[in-house]
Amino acid sequence: MRLPALKTHAALQPGVLSDVTALAVDQLLREGESANTLASYRSALRYWAAWFNVRYGQPIALPLPPSAVLQFVVDHAQRTTAQGLAHELPAAIDATLVEAGFKGKPGPMALSTLLHRVSVLSKAHQVRGMENPCQDAKVRELLSKTRRAYAKRGDLPQKKNALTRDPLMAILATCDASSLKGLRDRALLLFAFASGGRRRSEVSSADMKHLRQSGPAAFVYTLAHSKTNQAGADRPENHKPIQGMAGEALQAWLAVSGIAEGAIFRRVRKGGRLGEALSAAAVRGIVQERAQAAGLPDGFSAHSLRSGFVTEAATQKVPMADTMAMTGHRSVASLLGYFRASDASPAARLLEEDAQG
Repeated sequence: MRLPALKTHAALQPGVLSDVTALAVDQLLREGESANTLASYRSALRYWAAWFNVRYGQPIALPLPPSAVLQFVVDHAQRTTAQGLAHELPAAIDATLVEAGFKGKPGPMALSTLLHRVSVLSKAHQVRGMENPCQDAKVRELLSKTRRAYAKRGDLPQKKNALTRDPLMAILATCDASSLKGLRDRALLLFAFASGGRRRSEVSSADMKHLRQSGPAAFVYTLAHSKTNQAGADRPENHKPIQGMAGEALQAWLAVSGIAEGAIFRRVRKGGRLGEALSAAAVRGIVQERAQAAGLPDGFSAHSLRSGFVTEAATQKVPMADTMAMTGHRSVASLLGYFRASDASPAARLLEEDAQG
């Protein structure tokens, strides 16, 4: 049966998106991304626009030709020459980008940054339905060979150190029990670690509506949305127990702060007044500042809590399925990416007598 068109609305053309619909689609796409992801997209696209402007002397306009992407790669990736490592970005352009704040320092990009910026450009073409230069055969081959070249030189991404039990305890020792900041930081660090090594964005967005008390100094936190569950699927592993030392620290923070709704972890202003929810960057800053106060070497960040949880669980022989249920990983390969081998690993002492039991 054919329904009559409503007279109160203008008929839409099936082959064309109206301006209102296009805006709604864009807003849904943005809302579905995390704040950190959107910020990284904006930063990458700003850099593309700045680089293109100074490199070609004109504003950027999509779609870009594959030749521009090839130029971007050789401008920012190092390659081996007879004179040593080299890249093609002219020094004057490099200095201009640094002075304008689009680059942090002169020189080639880290390979991970370069690949991310190409990926963002690819997505920008994809969502606009444009011919994608990043899918060009020459671009794909160049990127593949560039990855191999970096691997051949042993230029591997630097992963953050793992905050396993011993360094974590050293950090917790810097959190005094007489100040709001000390109580907050202790509860935050233990919450992030004990709930499976939560990402900084997950800690900063932790809300009382997802927390329930399950016993004396024991809680269950429901992780409704995460990087590994962006669709918000209802899974048994969404419910993270916060018990023992972590439960006690969280209970102490909530009791003293008086927080009963809204963000769990908040800024502490002068005079002990609570402010807004901590940002993801503030969570990272707390980990780094506490690690420095504990006299730990550089190399610890918020992500160290995640690798620390995975590494400590493996060291204590926690079944992998239990570890994955806490971290939220869906594949063993992804989980193993967070494991950091150490001198204490039994696998390093297979020929020692005491390792044979």
